[in-house]
Amino acid sequence: MVNKLTQAGIAVIAIAGLALTGCSGKSPTSAATAKTVDMSNLASTTPAGTTEIANVNWNLPYEPSNIDPQFTWNYAENTATANLCESLLRMNPDLSTSPGLATKVTTSGDDKTIVYTIRPNVKFWDGTTMTAEDVAYSLARQVGPNAKTYWSDYFQNVASVKATGPLQVTVTMKQPDILFTQAMASAAGAIVEKAGAVKAGQAFGTPSAGVMCTGPFKFGSWSSGKNLVIERNDAYWDQNVKPKAKQITFSFIADESTAVNALRSGDVDGQFFYLPPAGLPQLEKSSNVTTTFGKSFVFWTLAAINPGGPLGDQKIRQALSLAIDRAALTKVVFQGAGIPAPTLAGPATWGYEKQTFADAYKKFSVSPDIAKAKQLVQDAGSPTTPIVLAVQGSSAVHEQTASLIQAAGQAIGLNVQTKVIPVEQFGNLYFDKTARKGLDGFFTTNYSDFADPMGVYNFFESGNSHDYIGWNGADADIAKALQTTDEAQRAQLAVDIQTKVTEGLPWIPLAYEPTTMIQNKRISGAVPSFAYLYAPWAATLGGTK
Repeated sequence: MVNKLTQAGIAVIAIAGLALTGCSGKSPTSAATAKTVDMSNLASTTPAGTTEIANVNWNLPYEPSNIDPQFTWNYAENTATANLCESLLRMNPDLSTSPGLATKVTTSGDDKTIVYTIRPNVKFWDGTTMTAEDVAYSLARQVGPNAKTYWSDYFQNVASVKATGPLQVTVTMKQPDILFTQAMASAAGAIVEKAGAVKAGQAFGTPSAGVMCTGPFKFGSWSSGKNLVIERNDAYWDQNVKPKAKQITFSFIADESTAVNALRSGDVDGQFFYLPPAGLPQLEKSSNVTTTFGKSFVFWTLAAINPGGPLGDQKIRQALSLAIDRAALTKVVFQGAGIPAPTLAGPATWGYEKQTFADAYKKFSVSPDIAKAKQLVQDAGSPTTPIVLAVQGSSAVHEQTASLIQAAGQAIGLNVQTKVIPVEQFGNLYFDKTARKGLDGFFTTNYSDFADPMGVYNFFESGNSHDYIGWNGADADIAKALQTTDEAQRAQLAVDIQTKVTEGLPWIPLAYEPTTMIQNKRISGAVPSFAYLYAPWAATLGGTK
């Protein structure tokens, strides 16, 4: 999911609202059956497949709306497209980055000119050699006020993109922008064939036209409402990479319990869950599948959305946060497959200056403090106005989280109520003020697109679409950090911003969510980390027999 909502993405949000927030049709298991996930030992890889396999059936949580990278802003879209279309930089399984379709990146002294040296002898699936023109086209179409891309916010400081040599592309910036440079390892930096995209027009990325890219798998077919098939690219440019899966067939089973049963029976070979499914204990006990928890940037949060309501008062937000038992939440709601979160940006985002972030992180606690919370409520005037939280219909994760928050509120004298919003309407809360009327908060997953806490904390600069209550407690620091390319300096700014955001709590952090990946025991090798959204996670997938 792109980190800043754009007008182009609005229409899709309601369709994919289920994936935005997490949905399961059954109640989670009790804490007694929950397992504990070791945050220090989350997986980045699984053993590579050893034998060729004709087809792998992999499920997506819904049917993609489009697989053109500029429109792949959500879980299903990115999961499929990551194997097809490659970016200038590659996100590695450990969430670091390395050269991708660009072999070298050179930045000018003022950080406003970025030169990408393009990898030679890379071919699109139709045999055409990739050139700087293809790269320039792929980036330039995302620049400007008329750009339709869902990633446009990463391009807002781009002045121009030009092919300045057969294998050279120069990006001129209006100002330094550390989000843009790092986003080139996400779908924002994915390259498509210019001729193919122009010829297909608006059909590019749809079932009728597919896409034309360079990845280790190529577009096969897409039967709307049924499946999406990708096939091994035997002419892939990297001779060190040859997928053992000849074909992957993506199904679109949206009902979670049905998907879990399909995984247990073997009808489906694998699936990524960005939130652990309610059927997780059954999957863990199954002799047919393996369950892997992967390193991830994803977090679960309560976003305050009404500046005029009780959660518009910082003291009330602080009080409610202090009353929440996050350890109980991760055990009950996520069956132990979650990590209590004292901050929004978790340890997985510490892609540089790790010690600086680790030292700052130690200052935060997830332990409840009821006495302090009660005092804050009293200091705020002991409001009696109900705090109304939106709960997504048919979502056990929402219902269970809301129940715990209600109990926390009751313990400190706050009246927390819930309002069920149908899943097909829930996505409207992200962009429609009218839809948020009468509500004080809603639950959501979100994440940074790369290993930098600023990928999260940029949300809270005034005017950002995520800043629902108009919190402005760190504007100057955020603006400075987003232009600071020196990592030591940016890390210090980021920890200062983190302190302010964690005190101000425009969003209340609840839990960090590892990727939950299920594989049938007949296969292995899929990448279980967050990198599955932006890099070819199936390149090492194969059979085990």
